[in-house]
Order: sequence, then structure tokens, then C-alpha cells
Amino acid sequence: MLFYDLIVTNISYLLLFICVLMSVAFLTLLERKILGYIQIRKGPNKLGFMGLFQPFSDAIKLFCKEMSYPVLSNYFLYFICPILSLFISLGIWILFPMVMNLINFNLGILFFLCMSSTSVYSIMLAGWSSNSNYALLGSLRSVAQTISYEVSLAMILLGLIMLIESFNLLNFYIYQKYIWFMMFALPSFFCWFSSCLAETNRVPFDFAEAESELVSGFNIEYGGGGFAMIFMAEYSSILLMSMMSVMVFMGGDYFSLMFFVKLIFISFLFIWVRGSLPRFRYDKLMYLTWKCYLPISLNYMFFFLGVVFLLK
Repeated sequence: MLFYDLIVTNISYLLLFICVLMSVAFLTLLERKILGYIQIRKGPNKLGFMGLFQPFSDAIKLFCKEMSYPVLSNYFLYFICPILSLFISLGIWILFPMVMNLINFNLGILFFLCMSSTSVYSIMLAGWSSNSNYALLGSLRSVAQTISYEVSLAMILLGLIMLIESFNLLNFYIYQKYIWFMMFALPSFFCWFSSCLAETNRVPFDFAEAESELVSGFNIEYGGGGFAMIFMAEYSSILLMSMMSVMVFMGGDYFSLMFFVKLIFISFLFIWVRGSLPRFRYDKLMYLTWKCYLPISLNYMFFFLGVVFLLK
């Protein structure tokens, strides 16, 4: 029986990862379409019905390209970093709170914080192992940015954890049965969403990949399959952050269709922000997290702590 359970669990995880990768493919198509219409032009529309097969064409093109590497690079780390980045971004999806055949564990939020922190190392090592000044500058920016915004992310989550007294994502769904946490913690939700943008290196916080300043940032020396893996890891993180936003702030009823509608809406917001806002200045980015988001998240944490004490 144990062997049978193990096989079913592994198959379930394999299906989950395949579904995430398919979602990543179509999220890239959605982004190109939305950005096209924002810029008053057509997105991809030639390959298949309305460009439906464009992501698969891009994937085949990237993975069939010849892999090149800089002569002075650290060869082993240079090749292992994109794989590590994709592995970490897919590994966090283990906390998706499914009851059927998948593991539902009580320390899901803690696991999320630990795994999202390790993603910094893959970016840092990718920039360093390329032995390129542009790549190193991009990776150093990204490390400083990600560590700073992880503090505010953790504080926002800690306040809500104090409110529900659990690290389990299922409890977020149970406690939001009648009212969403977003209703009485709207400033906290806005801080969370901005921190998610910074955590996934998206506009207006895309300092790791500032094309106008650093050519392409930490991934400048990558091409073909290596670039494709870094690209997939980034979009997998966007979907994960969208899922976490819905679970933590917007009800999180993952048995209903509305859960996935809300998830698509948050993913759409990521793209909409990219098409609308210019890049921040780097010192203002750091000012924003330490002087604005951290005090707000700390105030909410003490507020929720007071609410729990009053109710007891």
C-alpha cells in the first residue's frame, strides 16, 4: 500500500509540474498579446489559431540552439545555475494545498519563505560564474533587491500567521470563508503585490535585467537552453506569487473555478504593470522597502497581534 501511495504521489507531482510548465508557456503568449495591444499593435498571430502555438515554437527554437559558453567562465556553475533556478521555482509548487494524493504539510508558509530565499543563490552564481562585469553587476543588484523585499514579504505573512495562528495554507482558506483578508488589510495587500513584483524581478523593479543599463543583466552570457530555463523559472515564480496572493488575501477556495480566475487576474496585473510603468531609480527602490513597506507591515503585525489578544 505504501509503494502504491508513493507511485500515485510521484505521478501527481509530475502532472502538477507539467501543468505549471504548460501554464508558463501560455503566460508568455498572454504577456506578448497584452503588451501588443497596450502598444497598439498585434501580438503573435501567425502560428496556429491567433498565435496559439507560438510558445511551443519559441521553446523548440531555444532548446535546439547550440549552447555556447564564455572561455573564462566557471564551466560547472555556469551550466548548473539555470537548472538550479528552474528546480527551485518548480519545487516551491509542492506547497500547493491539494488534499488529494499530494502532501499537505503544516509548515507551508515557512517552506515558501525558505525556498524563495534560495532562489537568490542561483541568480548570484549565474552572474558570478559568467565572469562578465555586466552579469556580475546584474546579479549583485538582484541579490540586494531580493533580500530587501523578502523582509517585507515575511513581515506581511507573519502578521497574518499571528492572526490565524498557523503556517498551513489550508487554514487561510478556512479563515477567509466569510470575508477576505484583503478587505481589512488592503494597504498590506498593495505592499505584498509590490514586493511580489520586486521578488520576481518584474517592471518597475527589474534591476537584475535592466536592458537599458546592463544589456541583459545576470543572464547576458546565456543563450539557448540555459536562457530558456531562466526564463521559465521567472514565469513560474510569477504564477506562484499569483497563487500565493489569491490563497493569502483573496479567499483561496482552490476547489472552485473562481480561484483560477483570480489567479489569472493577478498574473494579468503583473503584465499590465509592465506595459504601464517606467523603471524605478535604484535608491528609491531601497527607500520604498525599508522606509515604507517595512513600517506598514510591522504596524499590521502588531495590530493583528492585538486583535488576537483581545479575542482571547
